[in-house]
Amino acid sequence: MLFWVIAAILTLGASLAVLLPLTGGGKGTSTSNDHDLEVYRDQLAELDRDAARGLIQPAEAEEARAEIARRILRLGDVGQANTGQADAPGMRQPSRAARLVATGAVLLVPLLSWGLYSQLGSPDLPSQPLAERLAKNPADSSVDELVARAEAHLAANPSDGRGWDVLAPIYLRLQRFSDAVTAYRNAIRLDGDTAARQAGLGEAIANAAGGIVSADAQSAFEQALKLDPANPKASFYLAMALAQEGRLAESTAAWQKMLDLLPQDSPWRGAVQQALAEAANRSVASGEPAKGPDAAAVDAASSMAPQDRQAMIDTMVAGLDEKLRQNPRDTEGWMRLIRSYVVLGKADQARDALHRGIAVFGADSDEAKKFTAFAASLGLTATE
Repeated sequence: MLFWVIAAILTLGASLAVLLPLTGGGKGTSTSNDHDLEVYRDQLAELDRDAARGLIQPAEAEEARAEIARRILRLGDVGQANTGQADAPGMRQPSRAARLVATGAVLLVPLLSWGLYSQLGSPDLPSQPLAERLAKNPADSSVDELVARAEAHLAANPSDGRGWDVLAPIYLRLQRFSDAVTAYRNAIRLDGDTAARQAGLGEAIANAAGGIVSADAQSAFEQALKLDPANPKASFYLAMALAQEGRLAESTAAWQKMLDLLPQDSPWRGAVQQALAEAANRSVASGEPAKGPDAAAVDAASSMAPQDRQAMIDTMVAGLDEKLRQNPRDTEGWMRLIRSYVVLGKADQARDALHRGIAVFGADSDEAKKFTAFAASLGLTATE
């Protein structure tokens, strides 16, 4: 009911604001003429005072009076003309008709809009102010309402470290990275360091910088590993930092070590396998530093269905294999291909890649010896 009262008042006010000027008639001209006439009278009085004091010559005073008199006469002619036009036959009816049409149009707009709203809108829907929405059962609230509730609570209780700790990863999921950085810092400041908080802070800082693992992010990840050497997020992003610095071999070794230590059911296995496949797929000839997958790719790989993730990685490794067929004299490329097949558990393809790489450079070449030693370090021999 309150909605309709407010709507009616606003509609009435808007309509009156448009209708009142239409009913004003010709009063504006009369008011303007009266003001001008008063000004001219003041000028005549001032002229008389100047003449009496001898500040103006009599002849000049007479000319000034004549000019003011002519202006007053012209003002009277304009007023009569306006009055005559208003009173002339045939002139009053069109003006009145125009006002009636305008008035009808102004009244029709709110009536039409109210009618449409009653048919297309939801006038019976109860209002839900913010306070009422925030008071709902959390199970019935949307993510935005839950975040708004948490923000309202923290605005009133900024020293609630637990609240900041709960809100920080939600901000991260919503890609509100700057807010996530603030929330993690507050949680650490109020409730102390944990590996999860430091790793989350590093991830938020990296994402806020467009996926670049900066020195601040590295510091947070390193602190996380001090608190928990097995923290997968910190290990993954520190390997990514090596890749972004162009230290591809070191980053690959770090990811491989991480993959060896991860449980089989860890959601991070997919992200690490993707990172290794991308590193293996990067062309040495391009000279570009390996950046590793961005945060979106990491999240996508870790949440993919196993078959989809496997298909994506197989495609990337197949691309590297095809590049080596076109440009076979790529020592690092063959090593990446061998490693990729070993990581994927495809020993036969890895052994085939080893044989093809040796064939390119010759069995007695330094490259062949390097390939054989590298394969052995991965647990792969030239023969079964």
